[in-house]
Amino acid sequence: MAIAHPPLTAPALRRALIAGARRVIAGRDLLNRINVFPVADGDTGNNLAHTLGSLLNGALSRRSRHIGELLLRIGDDAIDGARGNSGAILAQFLHGVAEYARSRPELDAATLAAAVRHGAVNARAALAHPVEGTILSVINAFADALDEAALASRDGDPRPGFAAALIQARNALARTPQQMALLQKAGVVDAGAKGFVDLLEGIAEFVDGGPRALRVHAGVSAANEACAGHEHALAPVHDSVDPQRRWCSECLVIGSGIERRRLLAALEAIGADSLVLAGGEARMRVHAHVGAPQRLFDACAAFGAVEAMKAEDMLQQQRSVERVQRVAVVTDSAADLPDALAERYGLHVVPVRVSIDGRDYLDKIGLATAEFYRRMVDSADLPRTSQPPPGDFRRAFEFLLGHRAEVLYVGLSRAVSGTLQSGEQAAARADARRVQVFDSFNAAGGQALLAWRAAELAADGAELAAIVAELERLRPLTRTWAMARDISHAVRGGRIPPWAGPLVRYTGLTPVAKMKPEGRLSVSGGLFAKKDAPEAFARHLARRLPQGQRWRAIVGHCDALDDGQRLLEALRRRLDLEQAWLVETGPALGAHAGRGALLVSVQPAPG
Repeated sequence: MAIAHPPLTAPALRRALIAGARRVIAGRDLLNRINVFPVADGDTGNNLAHTLGSLLNGALSRRSRHIGELLLRIGDDAIDGARGNSGAILAQFLHGVAEYARSRPELDAATLAAAVRHGAVNARAALAHPVEGTILSVINAFADALDEAALASRDGDPRPGFAAALIQARNALARTPQQMALLQKAGVVDAGAKGFVDLLEGIAEFVDGGPRALRVHAGVSAANEACAGHEHALAPVHDSVDPQRRWCSECLVIGSGIERRRLLAALEAIGADSLVLAGGEARMRVHAHVGAPQRLFDACAAFGAVEAMKAEDMLQQQRSVERVQRVAVVTDSAADLPDALAERYGLHVVPVRVSIDGRDYLDKIGLATAEFYRRMVDSADLPRTSQPPPGDFRRAFEFLLGHRAEVLYVGLSRAVSGTLQSGEQAAARADARRVQVFDSFNAAGGQALLAWRAAELAADGAELAAIVAELERLRPLTRTWAMARDISHAVRGGRIPPWAGPLVRYTGLTPVAKMKPEGRLSVSGGLFAKKDAPEAFARHLARRLPQGQRWRAIVGHCDALDDGQRLLEALRRRLDLEQAWLVETGPALGAHAGRGALLVSVQPAPG
C-alpha cells in the first residue's frame, strides 16, 4: 500500500524559500564575478541578494497558514524590492506564481506545476526582447520538467517532481554558454540563471535536510569575507555597455489600471534598452538601460506615482571592477566633486534627493544642477533636499564590497543633514567591519577635497587606517566659505530672519559664512561690495589663510558662472594654488544659499 504524502503547506514553503534565499545571498560574490550579460557590471549577485532580502525582511519574516496569502505577500514584496535585470525577472516570476495560486491553501504537484508555468510565462512577458541562455531559459526548463512530473504523479506529492525539475534546471544552466556567444567567450554560465538554480538548490536542501538547511546559510554576510580575492574576477567586456545607454535605471510605478503595453511603448519611444516590466496593474517595477534617467522617470510619471528611483552608471561600475586596489571610496552628491576627479579615481557618488514642483529627483542624475536653479526661479514652492535612504548607500556599499576588501564613505557633515546617519545605517547592514563612515565636518568643496584625497591615497594602495588618519589630519585644515549676494531665498525659507533682508539690501552688505569646526555653516562677516564682490571675497579669504602654503581649491558657484570664474582668477593671484577647480554647486547647499552664491574650499596640497 502506497504511503500518502501531504501537499506543500504554507509553513513548509516559507521555510524552504528562506533556505533558498539565504543560499543565493551567501553565494552572491561568485554571481557578481561571472556577470557578463546584459552588461559586465559585476552586480547580478547583489541585485538578486537585494531582491530576495526584501522577501526575508518582509513576507518570509511573518508566518502564514495559507499558501495563497503567503505567495501574494511574496509577489508584492518582490516587485517592491526588485533590483537589476535578473532581480526584476525573478520578481515577475514570483508575482506570476502568486497570481495563479492566490486562492490555494496548499500546493499539490499539479497546482505547483501550473503556478510555476504561469510564473514562467509572466517572466518572459516582462521583457521587451527575451533572450535565450539567461534566467528565462532555466525557468522555462524548470517549468517543463514540473509539467512532466505532475502528469506522472499518482499521489500529488510535489517533492519528487521538484527534485527531477531541479536536475533539468541544472542542465539548462550548463547549456547557457551554448545559447549565448558572450557567455561562451567569457567561459561562464549566465549569472542570473545560476542565481535561480542556487535558489532552487537552497529549497532542495531544506526538503532533504529540514531545519538544518536554514542554519547552513544563516550568516549571509560571511560570504563577502573572501571577496578580497577580487583578483580572480573576470575582466569586464567594455563593448557590452552602450555609452549612449550607460545608466541602469529603475523605479516603482504605483497607480491603477497600468497598461503594460502602453508603458512599454512609451519607454521604447525614448530609446530605453534591456527593458523589464515586472508587476501588475497597480504596481509596476520598471528596469531599463537609458542615456538619461530622468527621461525614464518622466515617462513613467504619466502612468502613476514614481517611487524608489535608482540610477547607476554601468561604465563606472565596470571601471571600478577593473581597478586593483584594496579600498573603495564613496561620497554623496552634497560634495562639489569635479566629474574629472570622480572619473579618474573611481569615486562613487550617492545622490541626494531633491524635491521641487511636487516631484522628487535624484541630484545631478535625474535633475541637472543648472536645471535645478532654473526651476528654483520659476517654482512657487521652496525646493527641498533630503538625505538618500539607507538603501541607496547599501546598494553602493554591497556592490563595492563584492570587488574590494574595504569601503570608506566620506560624508556630508552630520551637523547639517541626516545623510551621514543614512550611510551609517547602511554600513551596519552591509558589513560594519569592512565599511567605515567618515564625517567630513564639511560640505560642498570641502567635502569633495577630503573625498578626493581619500580616493587618491586608495589608488596609491594605501590601507584604510592610513587613509582615515590622513583625513583626520586634514579635516581641521580643510576650510569652506560662502558668499551670498542675494539672501532673499534664504529669508523666504526661514533660514535668515526677515529683518536681515532689508538690512542687506539698503546697506549693500554681502554676508559671508564659514564652515565651523563642528561642521555648521554660520555667518562670519560681510563685505561692502557689489560689482567687485568676487574680487573682494578673494581678498577677504587671502587675509585669513596662512602665507607660504600651497593649496588645493574648489570654487563653487550657484548659477553664477561668470562670478565663479572671476573669483577663481582672483584667488590664483593671491594664493599659491597647486590645483584648482570651478564647479557648479549642487542643491544640497544651493537650495539654502540661493542663486548667485559663491563658495570656496581650500586644503593644504599633499607634500
